[in-house]
Amino acid sequence: MSVEASCHCGSVRMALAVAPETVTDCNCSICRRYGVLWAYYEPGSVDFLAPTGPTDTYEWGDRMLTFHRCRTCGCITHWADRDPSYDRMGVNARLLPLDVLSAAQVLHLDRV
Repeated sequence: MSVEASCHCGSVRMALAVAPETVTDCNCSICRRYGVLWAYYEPGSVDFLAPTGPTDTYEWGDRMLTFHRCRTCGCITHWADRDPSYDRMGVNARLLPLDVLSAAQVLHLDRV
């Protein structure tokens, strides 16, 4: 089942190959501030419907991950690894329709 995720203003939209069965609530210093729930995908299974969508990026710490946010409304949309061989990315599951998000089990990842 394909499902679409969108930031608040709709400038950044993604089509996900399948709805997530689980989402991760990470309490690391940045994720808890963002307030996101992460759904993990192989980058090839996420289709950006506006590939040149207006995002700004942020990197911190070891600079391995690049966090993206919509340049218009500010929603955190996803993260990607700077190493293109890493076959995983995180999509902010809070951008999914509520019925899709509520069907996913929430896993808690403690990184304190």
